[in-house]
Amino acid sequence: MKLRMHFVVDPMGWFCLGMVLFIWLYNTIFIPKLVLLPHYAEGHIPSALVVCYYLASLLCVSALIRASTADPGRLAPDPTIPLAEREQWELCNKCNMMRPKRSHHCSRCGYCVRRMDHHCPWINNCVGEDNHWLFLQLCFYTQVLSLYTLVLDFCQYYYFQPLASMDPVVFTGRHELALLRVSCFMALVMFGGMSSLFYSQITGILSDMTTIEKMSHSTDG
Repeated sequence: MKLRMHFVVDPMGWFCLGMVLFIWLYNTIFIPKLVLLPHYAEGHIPSALVVCYYLASLLCVSALIRASTADPGRLAPDPTIPLAEREQWELCNKCNMMRPKRSHHCSRCGYCVRRMDHHCPWINNCVGEDNHWLFLQLCFYTQVLSLYTLVLDFCQYYYFQPLASMDPVVFTGRHELALLRVSCFMALVMFGGMSSLFYSQITGILSDMTTIEKMSHSTDG
């Protein structure tokens, strides 16, 4: 399936997306610089650990960019309704356009999206029929990268040998307290949040219900 490029003009969404990119960039810079590369240079760890971390980081940011810029399933201004599907279409009372059932109008973006799951400010885009699989990839790769970061932070504290090129006292005061603990905190938040989101998305797929439909069902109940 060919992906169509798509951008949402939303300053708040840009801010949230910028925060996610900052967390990714922070860990991608400091974890290799303070943990992976020094230990690899002294022969404490194999090169595969370094390569795998950069690969996980690349997959994560690639999925983020693709999910943020892919068209979620925006309806055309004048959609062509197949004759056999006319009963499956309805009028949107917000934009006065015909849309397939299970489509929803996004008040943030200002248009209807086919099988819309939710609007995610962290990717500054809706999650709908055409980019849902990209959003799942983003959740999965973010979990992998966050867990990898947590494991490396744990190993730095309790498992890896001390670096001969750095005084332990200086390293603790200059890097561990100031940088690695921040990295550990951000990775923990990202892993917990993405694990919960990934679980809710998988259960929604298995039950054939979008997040909006779940919320509507719980409200009606």
